[in-house]
Amino acid sequence: MDIQQNKLLTEYNTFHIATTAQWFISYHSLEDLQTLIRDEYFQECRTLSIGEGSNLLFLANFHGIILHSEINNIEEISRTSESVVLRVGAGMKWDDFVAYAVEHEYYGIENLSLIPGQVGSSAIQNIGAYGSEACQAIRRVHTIHRRTGELRVFECQECNYSYRHSIFKEPEYADYIVWAVDFELSLIPTFNFTYRDLTERFGSCAEKPSLAEVRRTVIDIRNAKLPDPNVMGNAGSFFMNPIVNCEMFEALQKQYPDMPHYSLSDGREKIPAGWLIDRCGLKGYRTEHAGVYEKQALVLVNLGGATGTDIAQLAEYVQEQVRIQFGIDIYPEVRYIS
Repeated sequence: MDIQQNKLLTEYNTFHIATTAQWFISYHSLEDLQTLIRDEYFQECRTLSIGEGSNLLFLANFHGIILHSEINNIEEISRTSESVVLRVGAGMKWDDFVAYAVEHEYYGIENLSLIPGQVGSSAIQNIGAYGSEACQAIRRVHTIHRRTGELRVFECQECNYSYRHSIFKEPEYADYIVWAVDFELSLIPTFNFTYRDLTERFGSCAEKPSLAEVRRTVIDIRNAKLPDPNVMGNAGSFFMNPIVNCEMFEALQKQYPDMPHYSLSDGREKIPAGWLIDRCGLKGYRTEHAGVYEKQALVLVNLGGATGTDIAQLAEYVQEQVRIQFGIDIYPEVRYIS
């Protein structure tokens, strides 16, 4: 366990906002967490668990304790002729886990290549990309309650997974700290090419591609559309894609017949937020320190020296413009921390 005071958080949030944490604690095992939970001062402090900060926007210095997992082991739990179940430490970098799965020819998460963050965050946020979501592979989430020390295992169906949502984002479950996640991956070659760019690349192939080929393609797609957070601070997709009812969609489609959309099983339609922002003429829009990425309107970027407030004010302006033009509210996927 490593405890630091007044820790600069620039490298622990992908916007690279220069805020500090009163206390910063890195832990390496479940036993470390259990020791912390027994500490009286820990119980009195405000606490926030973070991974790589890829879904956070710090609006001010953090007064309290930042917890950062360094549990990064992979353990095989079970195996059949068709699948393998792996228990992965919450502190493992997500893309390192994807690379591991691809190297061992475990199918199911290759479409989620290059997403920043840690494994624990994937189970909380239900990360998704290119037609796949983490919850499709998650089987169990292992947690410890920061107040009581209770160890609880959540089965996948208990997690209430939906688009960018899980039970762990609800206030009454905020005290559960994820320390490991069980994933079930296929040993049988199975791909998801429903996303247009993957369909165009692999849909007509006579032979199935290798996992490595799919991973390389996904990485190429992401690199072409999204800025490297190590070069230009960002949190990837800043806004969630809005979901509208059938009546509203039909009205919008009459006015915008080229509007892309994805039909949901309940009859509603999901509209890409990036398209809405782009149609508002905001792609490439800049303020002094923040901007809308010129290649992908769904991404807000730190142009250098931005504060969290600079990014939040830009987001508010984008939301306002989309609301004025389309009558649609778009909401941040990124979590604001004040």
